Amino acid sequence: MKSGFNKTELRRISDRSLMEPRGSIAEASRTVFRVLALVLVPLTFPLAGCSYFSSGDVATSEAADPPGYLFGQADAALSAGKYAAAARKFEEVDKEHPYSPFARRAIVMSAFAHYKNGNYSDAIQAGRRYTTLHPGTKEAALAYHIIASSYFDQIKDPTRDQGITKLAVKELNILVRRFPESSYAKKAVNRLRIARDVLAASEMNVGRYYLRKQNYLAAVNRFKKVVTDYQTTAHVEEALMRLVEAYMALGVNNEAQSAAAVLGHNFPNSKWYKDAYTLLASDGLAPRESTGSWISQAWKNTVNNVSSINPF
Repeated sequence: MKSGFNKTELRRISDRSLMEPRGSIAEASRTVFRVLALVLVPLTFPLAGCSYFSSGDVATSEAADPPGYLFGQADAALSAGKYAAAARKFEEVDKEHPYSPFARRAIVMSAFAHYKNGNYSDAIQAGRRYTTLHPGTKEAALAYHIIASSYFDQIKDPTRDQGITKLAVKELNILVRRFPESSYAKKAVNRLRIARDVLAASEMNVGRYYLRKQNYLAAVNRFKKVVTDYQTTAHVEEALMRLVEAYMALGVNNEAQSAAAVLGHNFPNSKWYKDAYTLLASDGLAPRESTGSWISQAWKNTVNNVSSINPF
C-alpha cells in the first residue's frame, strides 16, 4: 500500500534552509572545499618527497572529505533521485564526522533516502537511531514519520497476515500523540483510519470463515473484536449482524437481540439491520437491547471515548 512522499514534500525536506538556516549547505560546503584546496594543495608539493608519509596515510587523508562537502554531495544525490547514493553519503557523514553539526541531520536524511529507495528496514533502523539519540529536536517528527510510513507502505490486503499493519498503527499513534501539531500528524490520522479498516476487514474475514465452519464461539470472538476495537470502521454494521447470526445459532437470544437493537439504533437504514431484523423475526424474536449485554456496554464506552478525543 503505497503513499510515499510527493515531490513537494521532497523539496521541503531537502530544502537547504531547513538544514542550515544561515545558507545553502551545498554552497557552504563548496566554499569550505575551495578554501581548503587553496591551503592544502601548495603544501602537497614539499611533502610529496617525504618518505615518512606512507601511501596508506595519503589515502586516508584524501578519503576524509569535510562533512559539509559530503552532506552537499548527499543532498545533491537526493535531489536528483539517486536515493541509494544519497543514503550512502549521508551515512558517510555520520560515520566519518560523528561530532560535526552535519552528523545529526545526516542520520534522519539517510533514513529518508532509504525510505525513498524502498529499503524500509534500513529506513526504520536509521529513523529509530535518530529518535533514540535526538528525540527532542525539530527533525524528530520527520524521523517518526519515516518510521510510520515505512510500516504503512508495507500493509497487505486483509486476507494476509496483519503483523505489519499493527506495527503501522502503533507508530502512527506515537506520531499523533507526540507531535499533534505537525503536518505529519494530520496525515497520520488519515492513515490510521485506513490501517484500522484493514485490521477490521481481516477480523471479518476470519469471523466469516468460522461462521461457515459452524465454529460459532470463535466467530463471535472475531466479530466482538470489530465491535469493541474497530467501531469507527465501515465493518461494524456487518459485525453486529453476524453477531445476531452467531448468537442465534448458539441459542443465546438475548445477545442476538441486543446486537440487532444496537445495529438498528445506530444504523437504521443499513441493509445489515434489515437482514438482522428478518433473521430474528424468523424465530419469533425482535430487536431488544439488554442493559447487561456486553454489546451495549462496549458500544457506549467506545462512543464516549471517541467523542472525548479532539486530535487537532
